[in-house]
Amino acid sequence: MGHLKIHKSLFVYLALCIMVVVLGCLSYYILPERFFFDAIIITEDFYNEKGFFRSYPVTMLFYDSTGLGKLPFFIVALIQLPIVLLVLYKLGIPRRFAHFTLRNVLAYICIILLAFFIAMPSKEFITFLVIACIPFILKSRKYNLRTTVFILFALIVLFGIWYRPYYILIPIISGVIYLTSLINFKRKVLTGVFSGLLILVFLSLSYGVVKGEYLSQSTREELNEQRAGEEATNSAITSPVATESWYGEAVGIFYGFASVNLPLNGLKHILKPQILAFVIWQLLLTFYLLFLYRNCLKNKSIYSYEIWAFYLVFAYFIVQGVFEPDLGSAVKHKIGILPLIYFALYYDSFRKSVSI
Repeated sequence: MGHLKIHKSLFVYLALCIMVVVLGCLSYYILPERFFFDAIIITEDFYNEKGFFRSYPVTMLFYDSTGLGKLPFFIVALIQLPIVLLVLYKLGIPRRFAHFTLRNVLAYICIILLAFFIAMPSKEFITFLVIACIPFILKSRKYNLRTTVFILFALIVLFGIWYRPYYILIPIISGVIYLTSLINFKRKVLTGVFSGLLILVFLSLSYGVVKGEYLSQSTREELNEQRAGEEATNSAITSPVATESWYGEAVGIFYGFASVNLPLNGLKHILKPQILAFVIWQLLLTFYLLFLYRNCLKNKSIYSYEIWAFYLVFAYFIVQGVFEPDLGSAVKHKIGILPLIYFALYYDSFRKSVSI
């Protein structure tokens, strides 16, 4: 009788899957109560808000209609986590996934974080499944590049209109980063990110002319004012300059981007290991993605589809700098786009992935 042979990279992934599901089922009993505030709002629907548009109403409707909102959280984890883990498996397990490298360690941590953010009724579960369409479209190369990009932009804009409005900014910013990459700058990576930040400043100031208040002022700053003093805001992101003026908003956007993606200021939380761990992971993830983006740019003709994962990921990171109220929310929302981050991390590996 023959022995079943499993590639060691697949074995590592399956071991991670088991760990994630077990942690997810236990998370309700080991995580602080504040981790479940959103889940309780979604399942209880205190003000009968369920509906067909915007993230909270749609999520409430989804969990009510499917019956998942009536189940204990550990059962929800037992259902949702295998689904998202199967999505990542279908996307592909790189042949070198078992090697102990920085790229793999970052991916392991991303996958383990699923146990803490998708182990309950969550907007991130829906976001994950929608965003997962993007890497599958890029990987398939079914359409020519121009058509593919149009499809991706249309998907993101429609998702933004229907579910999360700030996603509408992602195609605009990623388009600017792409256009910047066509110009013969010496440091295309940093120039691309900087150009994305500048266009976001312009969009925010334009929004302020129309609405009377700027983007970060009406979202992040306002929310943090309302939550001032709460335990959940010990990693709150607050601009050092008032965002009521055009220059204050510009500073706030750059500060927000740095706080969310290069959170060196988060190192002050040295006595709070959970925050410090998030800070270190975020720093390493951002720098490594920048490194991979630079390599991908050098081989843009070979990876003409894959490079769009980087344009979209960094566009999302830039948008986060306006809307994220604290480091915890920033990490949680990154897990919502994990399929895209995962694809960017392994952009050069999916043609050599393993399977059962």
